[in-house]
Amino acid sequence: MRVWIYGSVSCAMVILFVASVARFYHPGTGFTSLIGFPAGHDYEVPAMRGVPHYDYADFSYDGQFYAQLALDPLLRDQATDRAMDMAPFRARRILFSWTAHALGLGRPAWILEAYALQNVVCWLILAALLTRWMPPTTGRGLALWSACLFSHGTLWSVRFALLDVPSLTLTTLAVVAVEKGRPLLSAVIIGIAGLGRETNLLALASQPIPRDRRAWARLLPVVFLAVLPMLIWLDYLRSIYRSTLLAHTDQLMLGTGLIKGWQDVIFIDVKNGGLFSLAGVWLCLLISVAVQAVYLLVRREYETPWWRVAIVYALLMVFLDRVLADPNTGAITRVLLPMTVGFNVLLASETRWTRFWPWFALGNLHLLGVATFKGL
Repeated sequence: MRVWIYGSVSCAMVILFVASVARFYHPGTGFTSLIGFPAGHDYEVPAMRGVPHYDYADFSYDGQFYAQLALDPLLRDQATDRAMDMAPFRARRILFSWTAHALGLGRPAWILEAYALQNVVCWLILAALLTRWMPPTTGRGLALWSACLFSHGTLWSVRFALLDVPSLTLTTLAVVAVEKGRPLLSAVIIGIAGLGRETNLLALASQPIPRDRRAWARLLPVVFLAVLPMLIWLDYLRSIYRSTLLAHTDQLMLGTGLIKGWQDVIFIDVKNGGLFSLAGVWLCLLISVAVQAVYLLVRREYETPWWRVAIVYALLMVFLDRVLADPNTGAITRVLLPMTVGFNVLLASETRWTRFWPWFALGNLHLLGVATFKGL
């Protein structure tokens, strides 16, 4: 009976998610309000100006650039560069622009719709994949499953049509392949994912730990397959951007970006707005990722693929630059989504409720960030 109840609740949550996304549909412009196009044509390629799409008068977000790249997936039009804020940087992350172009069958209006809804489709796939480790048929399973799917980072990616949920879906598929003893398949998936975001290559940590020379020898073709697609694409981009290809690369800052993020939230935002304001939500986001990292250090499940992936992202957190580490930008929970999933996967194996629920509550404080969304 309980299994049926929890299963019904999980289905209701999926329906609620789909219904929330449906609210972003507008007659004439479809679901393009999910992308975040600004008003005006300063950041629009000519191919898009004749396509109906939703514009925000005082708002925009990064999804607009990848949606426009989908209209020119091989970057043959110089107008595409002029429409980007950081053209070489955006071009390196081309995968989900390609998929939108393919799903839209090359038709601009369909391409924009496909790009806007990619996150939604990937969210539904992810919902099914996560039941492998946290089936929503018990109270704990439902809580963990929901914490991943309705996390601040996940919903932010869906709301603004970003690269994070599609990237997380591919990372999850790569981990499944490793667990099924298919390292080469996992490498192919990671290689494809690397075209969507450079940090997706960190999923290589899911590969079994080599313990002898033969294992190291087997690891070499895996790494080669994973990095080859990116190397090929970078070589193509080099013919376009040459010396500016690596411009605007995310900066790595040893601890300073994260420290600055904490300082700004505690000593500026919370001090001025109070703990029970929006600043309090930002503080909860920082606490949640910090707790997740601490838990991973405590557990040290070296043989678990998700632990290895998550701990690498915990290390990445220490190197995030100030923009990404600032919770006001909505980036930190998105970038660290694999750590959040790994944290909850490991929590699923906790046997004592006295350990499970405190870690769950503190590590998933990011769920409070849902209150900051409009529509989702």
